[in-house]
Amino acid sequence: MDDYDLELDEMELVAAAAGYYHYCNTEKPVPRNPTHGKSEFMDEILNAEEDRCREMFRMDKHVFRKLCDMLRRRDLLRDTHGVKIEEQVGIFLNIIGHNERNRVIQERFQHSGETISRYFNNALKAIKSLSREFLQPPEPTTPTEILGSTRFYPYFKDCIGVIDGMHIPAHVIAKDQPRFRNRRGVLTQNVLAACTLDLQFIFVYPGWEGSAEDSRVLRAVLNDPDQNFPQITEGKYYLVDGGYTNMKGFVAPYQGYRYHIHELRGANQQPKNAQELFNHRHASLRYAIQQCTELLQTRFPVLKLAPPYAFHIQRDLIIAACVLHNFIRREERNDWLFVNSQIKAAAEVSEPDDQPEASSTSMAEEQAAFLVRHKIAASMWNSFINEWDAW
Repeated sequence: MDDYDLELDEMELVAAAAGYYHYCNTEKPVPRNPTHGKSEFMDEILNAEEDRCREMFRMDKHVFRKLCDMLRRRDLLRDTHGVKIEEQVGIFLNIIGHNERNRVIQERFQHSGETISRYFNNALKAIKSLSREFLQPPEPTTPTEILGSTRFYPYFKDCIGVIDGMHIPAHVIAKDQPRFRNRRGVLTQNVLAACTLDLQFIFVYPGWEGSAEDSRVLRAVLNDPDQNFPQITEGKYYLVDGGYTNMKGFVAPYQGYRYHIHELRGANQQPKNAQELFNHRHASLRYAIQQCTELLQTRFPVLKLAPPYAFHIQRDLIIAACVLHNFIRREERNDWLFVNSQIKAAAEVSEPDDQPEASSTSMAEEQAAFLVRHKIAASMWNSFINEWDAW
């Protein structure tokens, strides 16, 4: 036994020596950029020109500082040893604003992968917690976008917003992929979104599979009190597209008549009846939800490509992005993306909408909703014919 123990000791020494030799002679990993300390990247961005902050954090510098101050003041995030709140928020915005992988952010901010992941999740949770404050029901008054236009006022004076489904690319496990494949064959989650004509989100409900019909998602939300869909004041309504049922509180376009803006563009393509005129102006107002979707994905490209996160993280990212969208809209009316969106003509509405599912509303409700739409269409057609209103 003594000889056996001696043999083991010699083997251990040889193994230790071999390991040490390997350690000393193997190429060492390349050290992180020595010119950047843990806060140098943040200092560089916050001391650079405005465009640099917009590029990296997707918002103006003073808006970024206000966001960090609010999170600090409300104790939603805390400064930690070596990582201030500004850097934590910067990590989060850099990821969602460029759809960057963890490894890239490690090199940029000079932190470990675990640290990057932790602060990303902390910031996501903090920003999502602001959703009740920043996703608010609209005021029951006529929007200024309608008041200031003879094309829309007084006909749409009771419109308070627009509703539609946003299809956001989704990363899901193989067994769920058939349910999340939309009619274009792309894996998406169908997100019910409501926005004001001022391009602020009112309500967001992510997580539905891409194959779900828009009307089905809306019906599920309205039937579930826990979803807290904002109450619709009597007489007010949202504009919805042809994939929804025309019903109380939700005004859809006329089926079977020209609707899309490009179909009525040009002097020789003017509306031929009240239904087409109604549809054209309805589409012009409803373009607000398409603008909101485009702005959201342009500012935060992580929503353009399905990130390989757990699905609940993908859902939370949409809510957090909408919160940031509204925060920026309130803090900086001249934000460069909003300005560019307003300059862009309301030209294109995507391919024709689905036909609405069979209505679950009563005959009396359907008739009342039909009369509301008919009254609006008849009124604007009368003005168009007799007063030569712009169309």
